[in-house]
Amino acid sequence: MKQVPNYINGLHFNNLRGDIYGGLTAAVVALPLALAMGVASGAGPIAGMYGAIFVGFFAALFGGTPAQVSGPTGPMTVVMAGIFTQFTGLFPGDPATGAALAFTVVMMGGLFQILFGLLKVGKYIQLVPHPVVSGFMSGIGVIIILIQIGPLLGHAPTARPLAAALAIPDHFARPQQAAILLAIITLAIVYLIPKFLPRLNKLMPSPLLALILGTAVYLLFMDNGAAATLGTIPSGLPDPRLPTIMLEHLWQMIVAALILAALGSIDSLLTSLVADNVTRTYHKSDRELIGQGIGNTIAGLFGGLPGAGATMRTVVNVKAGGLTPISGALHAVILLVIVLGASGLASNIPNAVLAGILVKVGTDIIDWDYLKKVHRAPLAGVVIMLVVLIMTVFIDLMIAVGTGMVMASLLFLKRMTDLQINSLKITTSEQSEMPLNDNEKEIMTNAGGRILLFSLGGPMSFGSAKNMAKMLSTYKNYDVMVIDVSTVPLIDYTSCKALAEIITDAQSLHRNVMLVGAKDKVLATLKKQQVFHLIGSENTFQLRESALATALASVKNSGIIEA
Repeated sequence: MKQVPNYINGLHFNNLRGDIYGGLTAAVVALPLALAMGVASGAGPIAGMYGAIFVGFFAALFGGTPAQVSGPTGPMTVVMAGIFTQFTGLFPGDPATGAALAFTVVMMGGLFQILFGLLKVGKYIQLVPHPVVSGFMSGIGVIIILIQIGPLLGHAPTARPLAAALAIPDHFARPQQAAILLAIITLAIVYLIPKFLPRLNKLMPSPLLALILGTAVYLLFMDNGAAATLGTIPSGLPDPRLPTIMLEHLWQMIVAALILAALGSIDSLLTSLVADNVTRTYHKSDRELIGQGIGNTIAGLFGGLPGAGATMRTVVNVKAGGLTPISGALHAVILLVIVLGASGLASNIPNAVLAGILVKVGTDIIDWDYLKKVHRAPLAGVVIMLVVLIMTVFIDLMIAVGTGMVMASLLFLKRMTDLQINSLKITTSEQSEMPLNDNEKEIMTNAGGRILLFSLGGPMSFGSAKNMAKMLSTYKNYDVMVIDVSTVPLIDYTSCKALAEIITDAQSLHRNVMLVGAKDKVLATLKKQQVFHLIGSENTFQLRESALATALASVKNSGIIEA
């Protein structure tokens, strides 16, 4: 097999025919989506095309998922729309300056993604729980649908979802007939063709078919100006945009860039997992973040939308035969050729047609699979999903994800604490849930309840610390405490502190304390937190039987029970 050096992950030329067909097919799917997302972002259709070109090309070459096709996605477009509105709103009389700041944020977001990859953050992003991802993606889908209802009915789009939702009654009260007809045609094509005519959909993807037929209906059967259209679209290669930094707005730019970087990373790595499932391969998450970061940095430099791994385009690419970075890079080159030679043809595309295409994108993003199973899903996960969904739509994307992560973390902590509490075993007799051998049972019997055996199990964290003292408080009449930590692989500071208090309280009542089976890491932590010196090496044992035998001798020597 002819293999290219590994600076281009997965690149080889043994699948050239499949990669060419995959790239062509992905470009056909990407064209209407790039135009529509450019319009939805507020930056214009050409920004969507430039984003698809630059992110698609450089993420393919430098990313870590060979079959992945990247470009503007629904979630990234929603965030970019907010960023574009935010920064152009700072300069009402000078929108060019606001746009320059917005595209600088795109560059900064790309640089943050590169940093994430270098710091190997990819593996942590994949730990985001499914209810959080589900609520977030469904919320993004709802946002896209809400902000496209206006254009569907012939009105200008509203950038903020809450404002778009509040404007719906007014939009329906004053519909534009031409726009409604075009929207109905578009929606019928994008929803019905894949379901009832799958062969036609495979030959010509439904978004492109809707774009062509919707535009044809407008040009052939409607008066000029009957529905709003894209208008003049620039052609040719864009001029580079040097970064624009204003110190008074720097913090806002950093926050916005971090949001873009975090969302782009999550979006891309989720698509990478889909690509893995389809191709039966394994992506390199940190390398993927670096590739996406390079693509987004260059996209921002040339006035393109930020992008991420695009699930639909990736799946289409793989099903058409694309398996290597050649297909993703080729898809970008084809879009570039279209921009250079045919952008004038797109000026007559009606906004209602693009809105219909985006509504389909929005419904595809919603996690219907989870919603269908919501009545069988764990209640806690459903609550987290709904909270994230509602906050995503009506408050803020990253606050929603942050809140979901905190809720999921607290839920995980509660479950871990319950497991840790269940692993705590205390006994003063031979009748115990602990697996005692015959000699140990005999020792506990002979001790007459004067030995308290306290067994800790599993990793001990702060969640279970208070419960240790609480459980011990019910035991009063003993003289020697044997603490068995033989099955504890790790122990944290709070648990150490709780153990120290337990040991100190016992010793203050003139009770002896012994430690059994501390592993190297646990012993090192106990020494570092100055817990070990409270017990001393003379009361430290590796075998529980030895500790119990010593404890029994101590009890007999005290004269409490007969020798």
